[in-house]
Amino acid sequence: MYSKKRIVLKVGSSVLTDSGSIAKERMLNLVSLIVKLRDKYEVILVTSAAVSAGYTALKLDKKEHIGKKVLAAVGQPILMSAYKRKFDIYNLDISQILLTEDDFDSRKRTEIFRQIINTSLEEGILPIVNENDISSTPDQLFGDNDQLAARVAHHIKSDLLVILSDVDGYYDSNPNENHDAKIRKIVNNITEEELQAVHSPNDEFASGGIVTKLIAADYLMSKGRQMFLCSGFDLTAAYEYLMNNNHTKGTLFKPKDK
Repeated sequence: MYSKKRIVLKVGSSVLTDSGSIAKERMLNLVSLIVKLRDKYEVILVTSAAVSAGYTALKLDKKEHIGKKVLAAVGQPILMSAYKRKFDIYNLDISQILLTEDDFDSRKRTEIFRQIINTSLEEGILPIVNENDISSTPDQLFGDNDQLAARVAHHIKSDLLVILSDVDGYYDSNPNENHDAKIRKIVNNITEEELQAVHSPNDEFASGGIVTKLIAADYLMSKGRQMFLCSGFDLTAAYEYLMNNNHTKGTLFKPKDK
């Protein structure tokens, strides 16, 4: 159906912000990667960091429900302006799409955002998706963008979800506690025990941790789709895998071949 394979890139708050401000160099590296990937793929970006971007301008408690909404309201234009300045270097236009869990529960609403993404891609525009923290109620939110990215990847028939994270893969044990921990390069099955483990985000503005990534991977594998988890700080592994089909680092979650 598509002339190019379609991929979704998801980038987290810990990658996009540093010491209370937008990590400009890391964002530029991400933008440069996306520009290169667009020669080979249709690319959709799912981004976090609206709340943490808001905190750069306004020191509110993000744990308070209304505080988080205000931070998101302040931070969303800051985040998108930062992206726009970087993509303008490459003369690449962007679109902003804000979604909640409800958008995936209604066939009509799902079809609307699917058409917006498809048309943006057809017109050479990069769709940038984020969760709509501002106008939604708590029960309308995913709570972390790993789940949002997985749903987007499935509903727009993406060939692959790539999560650019503060970890460089899924290890066989906790690398912070075990120096001999090794990356599991390919995972075909995730146990219930792994899915029920304690969430442990490494950044105060991150809403997930490795478990939310496992839940996203499990969802996609159940739909016959794949997910690649790798570092967002050093994009070499992502570039090598996506552009050269060279699996150097990172973890590929893929369903078992039938």
